[in-house]
Amino acid sequence: MSAEKGGPLRPPVEPMLAQSRETLPGAGALRGGLAMDLKWDGYRVLAFTSVRPGGPFLLQSRKGSLVQDRFPDLVAAAVQLPPGLVLDGELLVLRGDGVMDFGALQRRAAAAVSRTVRTLAKAFPAYVVAFDVLQVEGQPVLTEPFERRRALLEGLFADHALGPPWTLCPSTRDPAVAQEWLETWTRTPGIEGVVVKGLQQPYRPGARGGWFKVRARESTEAVIGAITGTLGRPRLLVLGRYDSKGRLRHVGKTAHVSDAVARQLAGQLTVADPGTHPWEGARFSAGWGTRDVLDTTLVVPDRVAEVSVDTARDRGVWRHPVRLLRLRLDMPVGDVENF
Repeated sequence: MSAEKGGPLRPPVEPMLAQSRETLPGAGALRGGLAMDLKWDGYRVLAFTSVRPGGPFLLQSRKGSLVQDRFPDLVAAAVQLPPGLVLDGELLVLRGDGVMDFGALQRRAAAAVSRTVRTLAKAFPAYVVAFDVLQVEGQPVLTEPFERRRALLEGLFADHALGPPWTLCPSTRDPAVAQEWLETWTRTPGIEGVVVKGLQQPYRPGARGGWFKVRARESTEAVIGAITGTLGRPRLLVLGRYDSKGRLRHVGKTAHVSDAVARQLAGQLTVADPGTHPWEGARFSAGWGTRDVLDTTLVVPDRVAEVSVDTARDRGVWRHPVRLLRLRLDMPVGDVENF
């Protein structure tokens, strides 16, 4: 984190991070002072306004890069914000039909030519969903408890009548409301779960573990199209689904499988003959944000895996590694949901 001693915050500031957990805390924990915010599927950003009126507006990515030149629509809208402010939030973009689009967000973040930047800004407008405030009127509030920071954030939106592209993140202390969000709101593209925060927690830049994220998950099936490792000990599976034209489309990959599941897979998979597999010559990324590719072995796509997935998808592909639950020897490939 950068700041003059006793002065305002300056980028880069490391955002506070969250650990994953499977379920929301129980009611007893909530009575101990927890709040829950909606979790969005976008890019984490910190927005800085200058302490001096009319000064530059800066938009920092999670990794510390300044990206405001890619989002001129947000720069223009920063006139709504008061001086000396630092917001923590999620950067999203919408398609023309109002649906959040992660792929379009990626294209906007990667655009380098000014004409392309302007064209994308017009086609896919950007929004920032603010869920925390780190500085008000040039004074850092990192040591204030979240309950106080949330009150400051709500006051900011009310006092300055902030509107799009600046949006206040929904937050609740009611476990029933948070559970409803997990069960229903996460069906909306771009909303993937809930983040749990202690009301008395200060903001700790770079720390992971003070906040917890709970993603909505569902069980579904996919076709096994490739593996890493060996047939005797697969390490992970590359998964696909057939589209309406009968093409096997890549939909994601599993996390590393356990020894017990690997034993179940052993003897059930067959290496595809050269020239027979629809993914012949395809390369699969080792993960989002990396150019590394997996060293895969193509297998005959005649086995179905039951997996647990979250709601984060990009054009039909699960962005996060899925969890392999079991091999579905009872299910034919034709019964798997289409791409």
